[in-house]
Amino acid sequence: MGFRVLELFSGIGGMHYAFKYAQLEGEIVAAMDVNTVANAVYAHNYGSNVVKTRNIQSLNAKEVAKLQANLLLMSPPCQPHTRQGLQRDTEDKRSDALTHLCSLIPECKDLQYILMENVKGFESSQARNQFIEALEKAEFHWREFILTPTQFNVPNTRYRYYCIARKNQDFPFAGGKILEEMPGVKTGDQILSQISQILDKNVTSDFLVPDDVLTKRVMVMDIIHPTQSRSMCFTKGYTHYTEGTGSAFTPLSEAESHRIFELVKEIDESNQETGKSEEVLQQRLDLLHQVKLRYFTPREVARLMSFPEEFEFPAETTNRQKYRLLGNSINVKVVGELIKLLTLK
Repeated sequence: MGFRVLELFSGIGGMHYAFKYAQLEGEIVAAMDVNTVANAVYAHNYGSNVVKTRNIQSLNAKEVAKLQANLLLMSPPCQPHTRQGLQRDTEDKRSDALTHLCSLIPECKDLQYILMENVKGFESSQARNQFIEALEKAEFHWREFILTPTQFNVPNTRYRYYCIARKNQDFPFAGGKILEEMPGVKTGDQILSQISQILDKNVTSDFLVPDDVLTKRVMVMDIIHPTQSRSMCFTKGYTHYTEGTGSAFTPLSEAESHRIFELVKEIDESNQETGKSEEVLQQRLDLLHQVKLRYFTPREVARLMSFPEEFEFPAETTNRQKYRLLGNSINVKVVGELIKLLTLK
C-alpha cells in the first residue's frame, strides 16, 4: 500500500504540493482547515472531494483509523509563537488544535510518519515540549530542524521549525539537538537562483509602490535588484504593512538605484532644519519614481515559495487574500525534501 496522507491545517495545499514534489506513491485522503477562502483555493487546484472545512479539535482517532492514514503532514497556527505576536504559547486559543492532536497521536496506531512545520521560535515553546512528549508516548523516532529555502537553491529567506518523526526505524543521522542543515545538503554547495528567474513579464502598474509609501516609508523597505539571489520572508501582511513583511523589486541595477537614493538623502539632509516645501517634496518624489519600485506579484511570491506553475488561485481571489494565504503557507521545496528524508528506508 502506498502512502495515505492526512493533511491538517492544509491551507492552500502547500503540503500536498510537497508530497507531489517528493514523488512518492500514495494519495491525500483528507485535507482539513477552518479557513474557507484557503479551502476554496485548495479545491480549485485539487477538487473538492478531499478538502474539508473542519475544526481539527473535533477530529478523533476513529476517523483517522477509518481514513487508514499512515502519513500526517501539518502546519499548525504559528501566531502563538511569532516574534510580532504576544507569544502566549499554549495559553493562546490557536494552540488548542495542536494540544488536541498531541492527545490524539498516541491513539492513532496506523500513523507511521509525521511531519510538522512551524515558525522559528516554536522550538523553545511549551507546545513543542507537548508535541515531543506525544511522539515519545507513541514510540516515534524524531528529528528537529531549523531550515531556510536559501539552503535549497531558492532565493528567499524563510527560517522555519520542522520536526520529522517515524515509527519502527530510527534515522541514520544523530539527533539530540536542532539541526541547522539537512543531511546531504550543505549550505553554499550550489549557486542560488537569481531573482530575475522568478519574475513575471509585463507586470501592470497596479503593483507599483504607492506614492504615500514612497514618500514616508521607502527608506525602511528591503529593495531587491534583478541579479540578486535573496529576498525577505513574505508574510501575510505583505503590501499592507511596509516593514518586515517582504521585499520590493526594482528593475534598476544596484548601482543605479543607489545613485538615486543618494540624491534623495541629499535632499533630506539639506532640508532637515527648514522643512521641505511642496516643490522640494515633488522633486524628491520624482526621483523616487525613477526607481520604478514595485511589489512582487502573488505569482512571483508563489515561485519564491516553490509552488509549481500549475498552481492557481480562483478568479474571485483578491490580491490581498492571495498575499495573506501565501504568507501563511509553506515552502514546497523545503518540505518536499524533508518528506523524502522522512520516508527514506
